[in-house]
Formats: sequence, C-alpha cells, structure tokens
Amino acid sequence: MYIGITYDLKGDYLADGFDAVETAEFDQPETIEAIEAALRGLGHTTDRIGRLDRLIARLAAGERWDLVFNLAEGFRGSTREAQIPALLEARGIPAVFGDALCLAVCLHKGHSKRIVRDGGIPTPRFAVVADPETDLPRPELAFPLFVKPVAEGTGKGVAADGRVTDGSGLARVCREIIARFRQPALVEEYLPGREFTVGIVGTGRKARLIGVMEVLLLDNAEPGAYTFGNKDKYEERVRYRLAGDPEARAAGEIALAAYRLLDCRDAGRVDLRSDAAGKPQFMEINPLAGLNPSHSDLPILCRLAGVGYGRLIAGIIDSAGERLAQGKNGRFRP
Repeated sequence: MYIGITYDLKGDYLADGFDAVETAEFDQPETIEAIEAALRGLGHTTDRIGRLDRLIARLAAGERWDLVFNLAEGFRGSTREAQIPALLEARGIPAVFGDALCLAVCLHKGHSKRIVRDGGIPTPRFAVVADPETDLPRPELAFPLFVKPVAEGTGKGVAADGRVTDGSGLARVCREIIARFRQPALVEEYLPGREFTVGIVGTGRKARLIGVMEVLLLDNAEPGAYTFGNKDKYEERVRYRLAGDPEARAAGEIALAAYRLLDCRDAGRVDLRSDAAGKPQFMEINPLAGLNPSHSDLPILCRLAGVGYGRLIAGIIDSAGERLAQGKNGRFRP
C-alpha cells in the first residue's frame, strides 16, 4: 500500500514561537522515522505528509493515498484531533485510528465520561466547569476532588495541586486552568487507589488487550497522580510493571468495554484508577496514543508484554486493512 503519514512535529511549533507546554503532545522526528521504518519493513511505500496545512495543500492538488497513518494531534480547538480525519473522510481516504467523531468525543473528557457512564461503565462522579462563578459542583461531589483541563492530552494541566480539599482551593484551581488552557476544567472525585493504563489493539469485537500496565510513583515523584511532571521525568520518578492480579484484570475488562463503546479503532490506550475499595474506574481514553518507540506509554507497555514495536505497527495496519476489506457495498468506512 501507498501510506501517507500525518503528524505534528514539536520542533515546527517551537520554531513558530509556541512554548514547551503548548507543544507537549507533538512528536519528535524519531517517532516518524520509527513508524516509517516499520511500515517499509512490512512492504509498504510511505510518504511523509506532515501537519494539517500541508495535507490541505496536497489534497487541493489532487493527491491521494491508499491509507493515511494519522498521528496528528492538531493545534486549535477541542476538536483538533478530528480535523485531519474529517478532511480525509470527506475525500474518501481511509486512515488508521478513530474517525472524526471518535477523536472529537474522546478528547473532551466530559463527553467521553458521560457516554461511558450511560453505558454502565464505572467512572468517578464529575462536573465540567466553564465558569467558576456559576458552574462549581454542587455538594453531591465529595472532597477531595481532582481538577484538570477537559480537553488536553499527555498529562497537560495535570499537577499535584490539582487535588483540592475545599471550596476555595477548587475555585482557585479551576480559575487557573481555565485561564491557562482557555477551556473548561474537569472536576472529578479523587480516586486514591492504584493507577493502570491498558493497551488495546484491533477494532470492535476483534479488539483485544495487549496488557495492563500499573503506574507506580516513586518517592521523588509528585504525589497523588501521574502528573505532567512525572510523565516528563518518568525515568527517575515512575516505575512501570505489567499487572495480572484480579484488580488489574478488572481494569482490563473495563478498558476494553470503554474502547468498544467509544468506537475506537486499530489501537489505543485507556487510563484507569481504583477507588478506596480497590475497584478500577475509567478515567480517560486515548484513541490516538503516542507512538514514540522509547518514551510513549503504549510502546513501553508493549515492551513489557513482549510485543516489539514492529509488531505493534503491524497490528494497527492489519486492523485497518480488515476494516478496508469489510467496507459496506465496496466502500470503506474511513
């Protein structure tokens, strides 16, 4: 197949004047190089397209690909991850990972939590706060609470001081997040138990677990959460291990149910925490998981599970190929 690769490079946006936090989700060249090498190793021809504006120009010139390997996180708005899939869908060009609806819903943690809650999947009680003067949660949410941006990834805006124990702290952190990230804040009841991230490959009923990885914070880590700072300095602050005990298996079952309910495709990652009784609950889902071969959680989990990077990429392409072959009336559901 002739496979285009869409992505946002951190260096491009830094050169445009954006800061390290604003560009935290974007990729390094080594990620694109690793994916391209894996695709070529599978016998495919690759074409580096790049970010949204470059895709628009090339589509306008009439270019097409058999498949697009989409890594692009997008830059503006709460539907930014959906922008490239939407363009490709309009042109009838298939892409790996979720479609525009899936990526838009999953990026907004409030919307995705409402869907999984209505689907009977456990998730901590929450509220979305757009205006601290009018939207602060009613007393049904019990302190301590945890506050973070409603539509960010890579742990952006997740900090140790996001855990609040009273109304004044809640109002302060909500104001700070809304001002800093220019979006509403998600307020959840804080879960004090174990933290898991679950890797999944495949689509629909064929989706299957790669493994359940527990995130263990070391003594020098920021306490209480897998924060942006802990992720950034994971080699010295965090230890990862595969977990297969009953609590971890329950986390895997919940993750797979959420992945299917939210119509994620090809591969992804689901984050969960357990409550004080040891019962895992859905926190958020990443249908466009990072694929840096050394630093991203999904490849780290795969290494622990004995799944090589090339095998992960092959699984993603195989899943997309199955969807292509099963398109209704000869048409692929992009």
